[in-house]
Amino acid sequence: MNRTMIFAHRGFSARYPENTMAAFRAAYDCGADGIELDVQLTKDRIPVIIHDETIERTTNGIGFVKDFTFNELRNWEAGTTKNNQEQKCFIPSLDEYFQWVKHTNLITNIELKNGVIPYEGLEETTLEMIATYELEDQIILSSFNHYSLAKIAKLNPNIETAILFMEGLYKPWDYARTVGARGLHCFYPVAQKPILVQAAKEQIAVRPFTVNEDEDLKRLISYQCPAVITDHVDQALSIRQKYDDHSKMSKIEERT
Repeated sequence: MNRTMIFAHRGFSARYPENTMAAFRAAYDCGADGIELDVQLTKDRIPVIIHDETIERTTNGIGFVKDFTFNELRNWEAGTTKNNQEQKCFIPSLDEYFQWVKHTNLITNIELKNGVIPYEGLEETTLEMIATYELEDQIILSSFNHYSLAKIAKLNPNIETAILFMEGLYKPWDYARTVGARGLHCFYPVAQKPILVQAAKEQIAVRPFTVNEDEDLKRLISYQCPAVITDHVDQALSIRQKYDDHSKMSKIEERT
């Protein structure tokens, strides 16, 4: 039986400020198999972990990520409307995250946020840092910018990449291969059983986002979807455990 992996969307973002070290640590402590996060470049070309191109939604500052140096970004507190801990949260650098995650067995899905702002050198900078920390086997790079993924495939074909997409693609496994990708990170309604079955035959991993409702989690876990990306790590883990327990009981009953 293929067990569905649980990826924490921007960390344990249902309870902690998204894309912060607090959210990443909480996801790990809860038992997540992987973490999904977003990377952009600062004015001084430091890779930082933040989803939006601007900082106002997730911090108490205003402006574009690209217009601040890393030290300037650290002046703003992150997650001011959702702090579940006494310690203040700040926008982390990718370096800070790697220093922590290298001591775990977590898989990290890095979304390159270069669909709106084409950060020059984002691919090279990210790949260099992955190599420095020797994390090649624990990284998946994804993006809505599929030109970026094709570039990564040429720079380092050993790094797994995944296309991000919102709507139904015809034979998405064939399209993914045109940019050297081995993963399909689709909006969760796209992940229907026929797609999952054929993708498995094509040896292409489907990891839908953002799967937060119980019924969707149950459906995808029962289909043995390779992974789901969710805000609700605890909820997803609980549903997976119940599915595992039910499967074990069914096998025992078959033998008796």
